[in-house]
Amino acid sequence: MVELVAHRGYAHRYPENTLAALEAAVAAGARYVEVDVQLTSDRVPILFHDHDCLRLCGVPGTIDERPYAAIRTLGASWPERFGLRFQDNPLASLADLAAFLARHPQVTAFVEIKRQAVKRFGAKTVLAAAYSVLQPVLAQTVLISFSLPALRAARGLWPRIGVVTTRYRQFMNAGVQSLAPEYHFCDKDGLPARGPLGHEGSALVVYEVDDAAFARALALRGVAMVETFAIAELASALGAGAS
Repeated sequence: MVELVAHRGYAHRYPENTLAALEAAVAAGARYVEVDVQLTSDRVPILFHDHDCLRLCGVPGTIDERPYAAIRTLGASWPERFGLRFQDNPLASLADLAAFLARHPQVTAFVEIKRQAVKRFGAKTVLAAAYSVLQPVLAQTVLISFSLPALRAARGLWPRIGVVTTRYRQFMNAGVQSLAPEYHFCDKDGLPARGPLGHEGSALVVYEVDDAAFARALALRGVAMVETFAIAELASALGAGAS
């Protein structure tokens, strides 16, 4: 059976990349979660996906132009989707993720370093900030990114890394091959239409999958894991928990 990864936590029911979403994913049976990491202006790692704060926080501007003290005053509520339900839900820091993993030693987190953070601060700065926070729970994490400079910087620090691509064939890029990543995250829309999938020595993770029939079909083609916003719903539809 294909393994499920809770994409930004249980993001179908809770604001993404928050402790509420992560805890709900674990309550639904998830053993794997995925989060996104950016840096504040004073270089504190925060769990956040978008380049700007408007969708999730309802305010303009970006994470990297605000100091950590200002970030902590923002709510992570996704008001357009959830209204006022999560208006007091705080943004999560990478330190919050580390504490979460310490509470849940059975959980592995895929930690995605966002390209805009690498562009703003440089790969080594972002990786050093993340590593210093996650070192106590490093064995429970896999560093992933679209950014090859970030992955190169991570190769000497993290025991496992993963490349994220939009097209399946991008895994064969010479730069990717030289890193020998343990995981390949690929957009479902970038997969070949037919034939076996997967790479020797690297587990293939397909995002974003919410349909059980499609997940089963991917498993038959050799896909190891699928990433989903709807962890509980997909697990129930597959009839085998979150594994």
